[in-house]
Amino acid sequence: MTSLNQTTLYPSNSIEWLKRLIGFDTVSRHSNLALIEDVQAYCESLGLSPVLTFNEDSSKANLFVTVAASNDSEQQTTSGGIVLSGHTDVVPVEGQDWDSDPFEAVIRGDKLYGRGACDMKGFIASALSLLPKAEALSKQGSLTKPLHLALSFDEEVGCLGAPLMLEDLKQRGIRPDYCIVGEPSSMKMVIAHKGISVFRCAVHGKSAHSSLTHQGVNAISYAAKLIGFIDELAGQLAESDQVDPLFDVPYSTLSIGTIQGGTATNIVPNLCEFTFDYRNLPTMGTADILPAIKQKIGELNQQMQQVDGNTGIEIEQLESVPAMTDSESETLQELIAGLVNSSARHKVAYATEGGQFTNAGIPTVICGPGSIEQAHKANEFVELDQMAECDVFLDKVLGSLQG
Repeated sequence: MTSLNQTTLYPSNSIEWLKRLIGFDTVSRHSNLALIEDVQAYCESLGLSPVLTFNEDSSKANLFVTVAASNDSEQQTTSGGIVLSGHTDVVPVEGQDWDSDPFEAVIRGDKLYGRGACDMKGFIASALSLLPKAEALSKQGSLTKPLHLALSFDEEVGCLGAPLMLEDLKQRGIRPDYCIVGEPSSMKMVIAHKGISVFRCAVHGKSAHSSLTHQGVNAISYAAKLIGFIDELAGQLAESDQVDPLFDVPYSTLSIGTIQGGTATNIVPNLCEFTFDYRNLPTMGTADILPAIKQKIGELNQQMQQVDGNTGIEIEQLESVPAMTDSESETLQELIAGLVNSSARHKVAYATEGGQFTNAGIPTVICGPGSIEQAHKANEFVELDQMAECDVFLDKVLGSLQG
């Protein structure tokens, strides 16, 4: 999308904001700066002072802005309060059969369609439409706790942006009391989610003619042995006593994701690579699976190196997103329970930036418009009723900051 003229009037409601946000192509492989700079200008037009934190090459940025409480000293006005958190990046649309331009919002019936409609520009749109009222309350002296808005980059590719923003908050001495991550939860309260760790294994074998297999070390065969072991370990996790029935999948899981190897049928392959992910309950971690996998790798390396000492298996971790725990968020849960239509607590298998806020000592829950079942699909949509419900919810959140 071409950059928007900053003199353009900004939307006055969440639906118009959502249309505007969808117009920015913020697929993770692209820059999100056009969107961030538009929101930055909007915040500045309200008299706010947003702070940006950038990635290494400054092609992407997080934005954090505070509507200060108005009855304390300067330090106290920016700390405490509630963060409304959302990621600005979206997943690609290639290979999907869309009925309309995914980067041009379309309303059909009771739904608004577009990439990011539910994941998760809908929540961001609702939060942005709330800022003028929050700032007016601040100027009136009736906002006793600050309201913060946190927009991040690269959540969809490993939650890479939020840690930079959280470190900046720490350096600036800003410590929010609570955080609400607006991932699509159908406006239900999610109090915990699993963590995700992604690993890559590179199996280095030795090439030989397939008629002389004894002279080679078959990388694919040894990869298969390790994959079989990981699958067995996955079965053990499913049958262990480490379970939490509140999760839709009540145990930790292991899953092979990709595999590549070989060049021709008549050549013993010298390289095979595969990836797997581990989705752990908040009570578990990589220490519950890695020692066993590394021990198996050691056994296989011994077998391989009996033929050639230069062969072996390497493992590296590509991604690590911490679980979001509910152990410190009881007070926040009680608050949210009084603001949503159902006080039921839910736990989910997908991961968010909520775990990073939790690790930073900020109790967090997830609550946002739209269903996770619509995320990442063609014709992604959010129901207009869900947007209206989110608007009411966030207005109540703002009301809770008024003393």
